[in-house]
Amino acid sequence: MKRPDARIERTLATLAILIIGAISLVNVVVRYITGGSFAFTEEFSVFLLVMLTFAGASVALRSHRHIRIGLLERALPPLGYRLLVIFQGLCGLLVLGLITWFGALMTWQEYQWQSLSPGLGLPQWWYLIWLPLLSGLMFLRQCQASLERLRGGAHDDA
Repeated sequence: MKRPDARIERTLATLAILIIGAISLVNVVVRYITGGSFAFTEEFSVFLLVMLTFAGASVALRSHRHIRIGLLERALPPLGYRLLVIFQGLCGLLVLGLITWFGALMTWQEYQWQSLSPGLGLPQWWYLIWLPLLSGLMFLRQCQASLERLRGGAHDDA
């Protein structure tokens, strides 16, 4: 059976980088031709960079490509390794759970307050909703990666 490979996050990251590239290219061409540029592009670019960061981190998490020091993992006996993987997984779940919870809370508050973005005047929650969604996906990927490591399906690339 083929393991899930974070297709949703890969697609979002690809779209984000393509849109950032297109926005930047159009902005440069318009600036070259007219001497001015689109001011609102910064708002979209920042939003897309945040989306790209979370989506890319989720893909890295799922494919075991996050930076970690494997020296201790390789030195431990099997029981110690399992306990370390469980500890690492629980720490990751705690952090991602907090990000998801407080990101959702912040998004809900922005929705209730009807805050608008400074550049385009769009509802601010349109940008913020991606924080709890993508960190929630990272939470899922953390669970998958930890279980896979506990089953011996992922090893350090030493």
